[in-house]
Amino acid sequence: MSVATGRSAMADETSVVRAERMRRGRRRRVVLVVLAVVALAIGGVSLSVGEYTLSVADVVRTLFGGGDALESFVVLQLRAPRLALGALTAVCFGVAGGVFQTLLRNPLASPDIIGVSGGASFAAVYAILVLGLSGLAVSLFAFVGALVVAAAIYLLSARGGLSGYRFVLIGIGVAFMVNAALNFMITRAEVRDARDALVWLVGSLGSAGWDEILRVALGLVVLVPAVALLAPRLRMLQLDDDTAIGLGVPAARVRLALLVLAVALVAVATAAVGPIAFVAFVAAPIARRLVPGGLALLASGLVAVIIVTFADLVAQHLLGDVRVPVGVITAVIGAPYLLWLLVTADRRGRGA
Repeated sequence: MSVATGRSAMADETSVVRAERMRRGRRRRVVLVVLAVVALAIGGVSLSVGEYTLSVADVVRTLFGGGDALESFVVLQLRAPRLALGALTAVCFGVAGGVFQTLLRNPLASPDIIGVSGGASFAAVYAILVLGLSGLAVSLFAFVGALVVAAAIYLLSARGGLSGYRFVLIGIGVAFMVNAALNFMITRAEVRDARDALVWLVGSLGSAGWDEILRVALGLVVLVPAVALLAPRLRMLQLDDDTAIGLGVPAARVRLALLVLAVALVAVATAAVGPIAFVAFVAAPIARRLVPGGLALLASGLVAVIIVTFADLVAQHLLGDVRVPVGVITAVIGAPYLLWLLVTADRRGRGA
């Protein structure tokens, strides 16, 4: 083969790779736009329906300050905070789930499966029921609880090299321990406090307020850009540690930093709305199917927004006179997927 022929073959391969990247980029942009449109459509319906029904035009006018007093109260005080808090916390859960599952290369490595959400819940409920705290203090307790549980799982599973399969199994065991401690604490509380805690533990948007929305928004502003900065290195960690180190990536430090960021996202969301079940678990796999060949963290956040807002719409308006917490509906969505994943797991313990 002549030099010219070799160069021509290399040029053809380069053009094929470039064309494939362009095709994937176009698909990624189309998927993100479609997901955003679907999320906005569900949000518009959520702001419109209820005991006092509004048209989409009325909702838009009210959001821009043109509605009357009643429309402003219904949209801006009752419905918009619930929608905004649900969307923001969904982004937290979706991105955190994507980071966990990508880092550990295991579809079961979700914060609500392996006990990280449970750690945040235990610390938050302890702060509420025992210490009588609220607001930012509860968020700080939730972060510390999630971080302690995640650190314990990490240390227990890191002997001989971090294995996603071992991390998940140890995490499930720790989750049972945390849930046992949480149930004990609830049984020792006053009946009314225990009832409120149980509703919160299912995952509820009923107490949405602009203070909670501001705290979650600030958390997202800090944490999501940090995850985005480390995303290229996360892509390298998908290969293996030796390859990543050969490419100049300090694998252990990057993995630890990403785990801390993901834990913080889970803690911020859990402190605001409780551990909404299966959102982090389901959103990332759906996003990866829609955007193959990439990290799909942004798509995971948008899928999570769609899941939470649609689930809350069903929970509040499509079950007749019954009103249930949003976590009940997300559990109905996520539990069958978990069963399917376990049934189709191969002999090595990985999802099919």
